[in-house]
Amino acid sequence: MTYDEVAGLIAGGQVREWALDVLGDIAAGRTGVTAVRHPLGFLCLPLERAGGDGVCVHIWSQRIRSARVTTSPVHCHSWELVSHVLYGRVANVHISVIDETPDPTHRVFEVVSAADWDVIQPTERTVRYATVREERFGPGQTYSLGAGLFHISLAPEGGEAATVALGRQIPGHRDLSLGPITTPPHRVRRERCDAAETARAARLARRHLWTSSTREG
Repeated sequence: MTYDEVAGLIAGGQVREWALDVLGDIAAGRTGVTAVRHPLGFLCLPLERAGGDGVCVHIWSQRIRSARVTTSPVHCHSWELVSHVLYGRVANVHISVIDETPDPTHRVFEVVSAADWDVIQPTERTVRYATVREERFGPGQTYSLGAGLFHISLAPEGGEAATVALGRQIPGHRDLSLGPITTPPHRVRRERCDAAETARAARLARRHLWTSSTREG
């Protein structure tokens, strides 16, 4: 399904049924979807990419190994995000980045993604940062975040959670991350799961979603 179609399902309150079907298809091996371990702590099921638009399911679980982060969880996207919580709770921590400080604690890194690699390139910009506020969202709630806004996304207390994430590229923005000042430029290979682990992750998410649907119903 396209970005606009899934956005319409979210707006119409029908995205849960769609997600159950999609996760069931992935679990049964009926799609070509391959899960990717994300260094920000979740597993990504990339469902659609068309031009600057993308549709994914993000899964947080203690049962799933995530990739190692080489900078920090503080980042901003080159795209605007719409995120709908399928089950569990997700926190979005808004971050204020302070430039021109005499005592910087972090460097800004640009993340350039290719098919199998992320290139992490240090910039000349050094900063400090502070937490502005933390928002928490539960099942059935949707939040959005503009491109270029620094934040941290996580499942509080290591809980089980999943979201449908819609991304739309915004010209003039870059993918950025904060990291230790002395971190050198480096490349990180995308960690792709095999078919068996992709199916297990989809079954896990579908079971949680089905259980929450039954409980709420």
